[in-house]
Amino acid sequence: MISGITFEGRTFCGCDRDYEESQLLIFGAPYDGSASFRPGARFAPAAMRRDSWGLETYSPILNRDLEEAKAGDLGDLELPAGDAQLAFDRVESLCRTVMGEGKIPVMIGGDHSLTLGAVRAALDFYPDLHLVQLDAHADLRDDYLGDRWSHASVMRRCYELLGAGRIHSFGIRSGLREEFEFSNQHGGLHPYTLEEVACLLETAKGVPVYVSFDLDVLDPSYFPGTGTPEPGGVSYSDLAKALTILSE
Repeated sequence: MISGITFEGRTFCGCDRDYEESQLLIFGAPYDGSASFRPGARFAPAAMRRDSWGLETYSPILNRDLEEAKAGDLGDLELPAGDAQLAFDRVESLCRTVMGEGKIPVMIGGDHSLTLGAVRAALDFYPDLHLVQLDAHADLRDDYLGDRWSHASVMRRCYELLGAGRIHSFGIRSGLREEFEFSNQHGGLHPYTLEEVACLLETAKGVPVYVSFDLDVLDPSYFPGTGTPEPGGVSYSDLAKALTILSE
């Protein structure tokens, strides 16, 4: 089910520990079968591995170095372009295997719909799981053009698994009226401020958290190449600060 590393045999920069030694395991999920505007997310795992080799492994912000982390790279899942359920099942199966051995999977998508497979697996190991969504779009439609498994519906499906009060969404600035009404009723939307992110730590203190990070949370001036860009997004600096807060 795991294919070879997608970029000339290279792993993601700094993530070259073997499976047994690794605590964090990156895998690529090259799938954009539910793309509704601009496809191409299926190429992201290869592009991110390639470009990661132009980065330093040391972060002066965190004072941490990826070369010191126990992180490995499994390569890419083989995902069918036209079968969403099979793609979700394969993501779920891999995540279940990795977590079953006490390790943490890190998925590089791929479109946002794949989150559902990872959350299904995580719930088996962490029944009190909370989900943090960093995104431009609510993704709360019950269906999109009749498709209940679209990237535009993935958070609605996650609500059905997790229930109210366990999904915390930041950066949302696009959606139908019905999506915002649904979220307001279930208490999920938060203003994107560092203070609100910090407050989340108190809400979810002591419980496991799955972070779902859609790149369109960034303003298009920082990241114009995403599949569904939305103006009015956050800066890279604020995103980095928020992720640092969440990592604590």
